[in-house]
Amino acid sequence: MKKDIGSVLALYPTPLIVVGTMVNKKPNWVLVGHVGIIGHDRVLVSLSRAHYTNQGIKETEKLSINIVDEKMLPKADYAGCFSGANTDKSNLFEYTIDDGGVPIIKESPVSMECTVKDIYVTEGFESFICKIEKTFAEESILNKNGKIDYHLLKPVLFEMPTYEYLSTGDVIGKCMTIRKEQ
Repeated sequence: MKKDIGSVLALYPTPLIVVGTMVNKKPNWVLVGHVGIIGHDRVLVSLSRAHYTNQGIKETEKLSINIVDEKMLPKADYAGCFSGANTDKSNLFEYTIDDGGVPIIKESPVSMECTVKDIYVTEGFESFICKIEKTFAEESILNKNGKIDYHLLKPVLFEMPTYEYLSTGDVIGKCMTIRKEQ
């Protein structure tokens, strides 16, 4: 028997990312736990409308998505605790500025340069629908075919409502073969 627990978002955990963009000609970083896939070349990044970062995303129409691993978690957590409106976070991470003018975190094992294609506004949130222009990955997390190996990457996951960070777990089966294995 299932119990009705109300209108609860129950799709957690999600990968934890740090979004980077230029705000007033300086890199700004914000920790984001609301991110989704909406196609093979599009992602959605949802931020509270109050975030300082939104200003830069709307001005430049560019952002970076930097996947958080355990090594960068303390700095990533800091990026989520303080607003760029009150705290200069431009040097929180070592970064490069990509050809498209997007700040990319050097220590992130995977970073994506994205262009904003649309903004979907809901109560209290702005959701940026982004096209992935480029993906940068450390060679150490790529398999022999040049694809990301998530056994090596191990992104940090974010869970709500407890606001806990989780690590990825064991493989429990292969997609499209589980039924055959049982």
